[in-house]
Amino acid sequence: MTQAVPLVALVGNPNAGKSALFNALTGARQKIANYPGVTVERKSGRAAFADGRPVELIDLPGAYSLEPDSLDEAVTRDVVLGRLEGHRRPDALIVVVDAGNLDNHLRFALELIGQGLPTVLALNMVDLASRDGLELDAEKLSLELGVPVVATVAVRKRGLDPLMAALAGQLASPSTSANAPSGRAQITKRAHAIARSVIVSETQGRQWTRRLDSVLLHPVGGIVVLLALLFVMFQGVYAWSEAPIGWIEGGFALLTEAINGALPDSLFRSFLTDGVIAGVGSVVVFLPQILILFFFILLLEASGYMTRAAFVMDRLMAAVGLSGHSFIPLLSSFACAIPGIMATRTIMDQKERLATILIAPLMTCSARLPVYTLIIGAFIPATSVGPGIGLQGLVLFGLYVAGIVGAMLAAAIIQRFVTHSRQSSFLIEMPRYQMPRLRDIAIGLWQRAWIFLRRAGTIIFAATIILWALLSFPKAPEGANESQVEYSVAGRIADGIEVVVSPIGFNHDIALALVPAMAAREVAVSALATAYAVDAEDEDEQAMTLGTQLAGKWSLATALAFLAWFVFAPQCISTIAVTRRETNGWKWPTFMVVYLFALAYVAAGITYWMAVAAGLG
Repeated sequence: MTQAVPLVALVGNPNAGKSALFNALTGARQKIANYPGVTVERKSGRAAFADGRPVELIDLPGAYSLEPDSLDEAVTRDVVLGRLEGHRRPDALIVVVDAGNLDNHLRFALELIGQGLPTVLALNMVDLASRDGLELDAEKLSLELGVPVVATVAVRKRGLDPLMAALAGQLASPSTSANAPSGRAQITKRAHAIARSVIVSETQGRQWTRRLDSVLLHPVGGIVVLLALLFVMFQGVYAWSEAPIGWIEGGFALLTEAINGALPDSLFRSFLTDGVIAGVGSVVVFLPQILILFFFILLLEASGYMTRAAFVMDRLMAAVGLSGHSFIPLLSSFACAIPGIMATRTIMDQKERLATILIAPLMTCSARLPVYTLIIGAFIPATSVGPGIGLQGLVLFGLYVAGIVGAMLAAAIIQRFVTHSRQSSFLIEMPRYQMPRLRDIAIGLWQRAWIFLRRAGTIIFAATIILWALLSFPKAPEGANESQVEYSVAGRIADGIEVVVSPIGFNHDIALALVPAMAAREVAVSALATAYAVDAEDEDEQAMTLGTQLAGKWSLATALAFLAWFVFAPQCISTIAVTRRETNGWKWPTFMVVYLFALAYVAAGITYWMAVAAGLG
């Protein structure tokens, strides 16, 4: 009776060099097929021990844990545990880890060693670790884990013979492995302790990385640092933008004055001053604040901090049924919900992905910033509430926090009553800290500025011109009791909308701005500016800034209700269209629009009536 050829599985995290090691061991002796019942690719090949005996090797899909978040990871788990129908359990494992990322890769290695199969650990890419100043003690690592550890460089075919010799020894006489801890927290703690204990030498940079991570990844300290960074960011949005905003406003004022002086009073002059300059210009003035916001975001991304922020947020997001997988798409939504929704494609759990899509519009995107800063600048005094703490920046920070809190509460309700998704695991590799390159930051800011200005020159321009036409016609007759805006087509449409929104404190101006703002949230600003420009009785009134005009016509309660509305309202038709594309139908976009508008209406109403009760109406 012939003895079966031993079956050995190569297992490890993604990017550990597992496939390179498999190719080095098997050469051209490979077969590619699918695992039974699934579409996941199965790579197998033959290798030989020093005495000529064959061994069958299989290259399992990369995984972070035996608790799968994807079909690939589920196949890896089922093969290792012997659960995959039509596939026998491996006789042994070769666990491949990246020597330069040992603390993260040992988490999965400890899980695998705990399964009780004969195991050899391939300490791969030791050449790159040495290049980066990291030297590890493979013998001590072997003692800690209780399995043979062999240093390898798969791409250069180094360490292959010792690896095969160790594997032959394990198949003949398995060594006793260390008792693997149970539970994700205990495994992580043990992995970090082992990784630190086997370091022979490392550079100062790696030591500083470990010290920084001890603070930035701390369950409490990490949250405090994240909130502090966000707070500084929003203070900077106001403190640093005041001067450049003044320059832009001054430029548009000079341009308006020049046009008024060069052209006679006519429809064309109204088109230029009341439509183009008042509408588009009122949005463009907020470019400095948007660039400051993105300066901070790009700085944090380039430094390597954003991934750590995702790790810190994982614990908080778990409380509402999400995981750190959702953090990056939601973070992207602070720029714009559209790329944020598209980024949910990386979330393997489809129910968690759907929940993330449905709450992405609640993240405070850059399109809300012109609305927020306009209202805050007009109604919130530019006073200091502490050393270096401005009241306006504090209110802006509060609006962003309100959006985040609203998103988390919505996620908890959606997960519990709508999607019913299970809690998924979240494992991620931390990038190195590095100094951001000013050139990369400058390119990123230029791209954001171009996107914003292109949007102002297309969507906002088109919406503003259409609104100007609707506000300008038909012309109010001489001596009419109604103003031009009230007499116009747009004014009559706003009359109907005002009936619905007046209970939450909204006036005719807001009712007029809500419909064109569906094209883009910033259009609400240009709509208000255009309406006031059309209704201006003289050039002095036309020259007044939009914020000054609002402060004279709105109550504080109405202004606060308007802010609360924009925290929640899905005022972006492009976001709705992308949601329809990503969910393959109108069911979920309709649900999203209905629940967000309902939430906005209730929030605005509560805000208005509480403000009135407090004497702010």
